[in-house]
Amino acid sequence: MSKKKTKVKLELTRRDFLTIAGAAGGSAIAAQLLTTGPLSPFGSFKQAQIEGLSDAEGHGADGPHWGMVIDLDRCIGCAYCQRACNATNDVADDKPWNLVVEERTSTGTTFFFTRPCLHCGDAPCVEVCPVKATYHREDGLVMMNYSRCIGCRYCEVACPYDARKFNWEARTDVNPYIPTWGIPEVERRPRGVVEKCSFCVQRIDGGLERGFTPGEDREATPACVNICPVGARIFGNLNDPDSAAAQAIALNPTIRLREELGTYPSVYYIPPKEGL
Repeated sequence: MSKKKTKVKLELTRRDFLTIAGAAGGSAIAAQLLTTGPLSPFGSFKQAQIEGLSDAEGHGADGPHWGMVIDLDRCIGCAYCQRACNATNDVADDKPWNLVVEERTSTGTTFFFTRPCLHCGDAPCVEVCPVKATYHREDGLVMMNYSRCIGCRYCEVACPYDARKFNWEARTDVNPYIPTWGIPEVERRPRGVVEKCSFCVQRIDGGLERGFTPGEDREATPACVNICPVGARIFGNLNDPDSAAAQAIALNPTIRLREELGTYPSVYYIPPKEGL
């Protein structure tokens, strides 16, 4: 059964937008707003109650819908996911696609929070892109066409999870994670575009073509999932009740970030056992 989608309204005035997206120092201001202000990805995270936990509905019934479950009780904050992602997708060290931060529960216990792109079912970034450089695939992935991107950064501002990064300069750096943490499987993105996590789409599509199953076979599974030493990340087809990801959602209390926005993320979180 699919859920009715609610369009997201971001209450930003034109002045707010220009302040956030302005070329001079805009990225720092935007980062502050997105991580500590009204658009914080932790907006309702710590207030989540058991009766309001997520299920795996709302992803459509036809074909696969790729998604991820992140077990915050298992995560040890090693940042292996971030390093493997940086190497496999040739991501700049100061613009990681996978965020890893230390948080505390309401009782003061430390836990680690990690966040890739959430591949929202009703993604604000897709809605605001004026040239359709950001788009939805039928399998649930929110993708970027970098050759079409004009660098307006509307998507970066619209994302409630700070999951997009703008390339201000052409990269000439040597990636410190190559080859220890992996070998690049995609081209480095150019200056002037916004980039984001793709769930290692090159592995998903390439693996499927060779008969592999994403989430089961390493060749078709995101690098961040493969590298996790404690199995804190689970990937798979959310429309397949027998997949590891769907099973994790069915058998555990799970939440999605900022569900009040109606974005329908494809990433679910298993909270720490003692609660948030």
